[in-house]
Amino acid sequence: MKRRNFIQLSTLAGVGLSLPISGLLNSCANHPEHSVEFKNLTYNLLKDWCDGMLRVQIINPSNLEEHGALDCPSCSHIHGRCMDAVYPFLYMADVTGEQKYIDGAILVMEWAENNVSQENGTWTVIPNPKSWKGITVFGAIALAEGLHYHGHVLNKETRKAWTKRLERAGQYIYNTFTIDFTNINYGGTAIYGLNLIGNVLKNNALVEKSKELAEGVKSYFTENEGLLFGECKKSSSKLSKKGLHGVDLGYNVEETLNSLVMYALKEKDDELLQIVTKSLNSHLEFMLPDGAWDNSWGTRQYKWSYWGSRTCDGSQPAFGMMAHINPAFGTAAVKNTELLKECTASGLLHGGPHFESHGVKPCVHHTFAHAKPLAAMLDHWNHLPEINKNTALPRTTADGVKHFKDLDVSLFARGDWRGTVSAYDSEYHYEYDFRQATGGALGVLYHNKVGLLCAASMAVYQLVEKNNQQPQPGKDIALTPRIETFKNNVWYTNLFDLEASIKSSDSNGKIQLVTNTVIKNEAREAVTETASDFEIDYNCAAEEMKITVKTDQQINEATAFVLPIVSPTGEVVTFKNENEISIQKLEGLVTIKANVPLNIKEIPGSRTFNMVPGVEAVPIEIFFDKSKELIITVTVS
Repeated sequence: MKRRNFIQLSTLAGVGLSLPISGLLNSCANHPEHSVEFKNLTYNLLKDWCDGMLRVQIINPSNLEEHGALDCPSCSHIHGRCMDAVYPFLYMADVTGEQKYIDGAILVMEWAENNVSQENGTWTVIPNPKSWKGITVFGAIALAEGLHYHGHVLNKETRKAWTKRLERAGQYIYNTFTIDFTNINYGGTAIYGLNLIGNVLKNNALVEKSKELAEGVKSYFTENEGLLFGECKKSSSKLSKKGLHGVDLGYNVEETLNSLVMYALKEKDDELLQIVTKSLNSHLEFMLPDGAWDNSWGTRQYKWSYWGSRTCDGSQPAFGMMAHINPAFGTAAVKNTELLKECTASGLLHGGPHFESHGVKPCVHHTFAHAKPLAAMLDHWNHLPEINKNTALPRTTADGVKHFKDLDVSLFARGDWRGTVSAYDSEYHYEYDFRQATGGALGVLYHNKVGLLCAASMAVYQLVEKNNQQPQPGKDIALTPRIETFKNNVWYTNLFDLEASIKSSDSNGKIQLVTNTVIKNEAREAVTETASDFEIDYNCAAEEMKITVKTDQQINEATAFVLPIVSPTGEVVTFKNENEISIQKLEGLVTIKANVPLNIKEIPGSRTFNMVPGVEAVPIEIFFDKSKELIITVTVS
């Protein structure tokens, strides 16, 4: 017989009376057959992933350095966190009765004990005792959930040994973690982790520590939009020059907010539920109509995979478990899961929509991380609210401009167009510049008929976390639309301008966002002896998207606006004339026109590819002429 649900969502009715939309609160314990379509999607995808992971599990008893680990098709090393797969494996063993999943769980735990387990109760991110140990919290949660819900499928000896191992990990987290000892995702995740582990082990000290951390996290939400902050080094560190906190949407929605929701529901923390509800609503504004997370501007954008963040868990628990508060949260859970399925091939989640079309192998880390929240959703199924996609996402119905004061990021929508313009200046690491979309850049351009058209990458692709990122295949060409020039072989672009400004207006059916920016090098020095100050006008009407780029300074170096258009291999690209290019997509024809000739950057093959956010593109460049003004239009027919 299954263990009880750790989180009883039906108990929320008691605390929910003070919530402003308490009328939506409900428990689905009385109608467990709800949301059958989403349940089938979740289960089938989880089973596909579990089978995919078993196919890459290394069986080589003669070599304990690899025996039992999950081999990674793309990386040259074994990911220390592959033991996180213990939870989805145990779930699948329980519901199918198949021995192969029990074997997979035992093997991956044995590998971890032989290679990344330390005397102080930690696990390390790679088989090196000096490597990062903070990931212990994620492995401990996976092990605790596996034992709590499905430990009965294990023999008594194994269950006892794993429980003792969990005690050691829990003690390390208890002794080490504060809310801000590093990025907020660690202290934030430990809130649920310590509560879960404490309840599983009947250790009240761990539960009390989780309550202490939960009180501390309540001050980590931005003043205006209530966005969770702290994704920077160190999480309580200084504000940016614009006075902005470090916020990363990917880590927030796929990791930390999950922990806060699950803890708050379990402990009936009404105050935290109020805070988290506002935060979820603000984060949801950035979900694109296809279920993608627009993290073009986030401080840890270097791990953006369009559907989420490469090594996080997934946003299904945070939004699915709160769908009784806002039904659009349920839509988000469904749409994102559908997108994860679209990015899955041969049982493994790929790090973006175009990995397959560009021939890029997937990293197995995406799969074992994102399998865990699907198992958690299924384990709580009888107590989940109704989850479907009947309620439109905010960005699906949006019209006009919305400026996020806490980010200096603006979202715009008119007709079928959706876009993001960023002047966000917060940095992940203040000693280095891992440059996400800023400088008044267009982080995302999306059209409801043909989907994604532009998506920001890092300015220069860097392995910020060498153990958790894949090397860039082929030539690194930034995908963020930008102004650029090269002087003495040094690259100058608005992507390095942290002082850009954005102003917006909306009248007569046309949205205008005006950005003033300076093109700079990576050291943030403005170019000299040629035009450095530019204005970029983004003009959006229902019938077209128009971008005007201009300067009143003398242009003495070849200067261009680069507009990479997202396009997988196989779509036909046609030069109608020197000033017009069309790209034939399945759903419609995308046409790019300019008042000067268009070029395609010199690239090997027909497409460039960038690991952030995992898409192929046609990099169009438009050079200034004597008029000092570029006028570019994009239409869809």
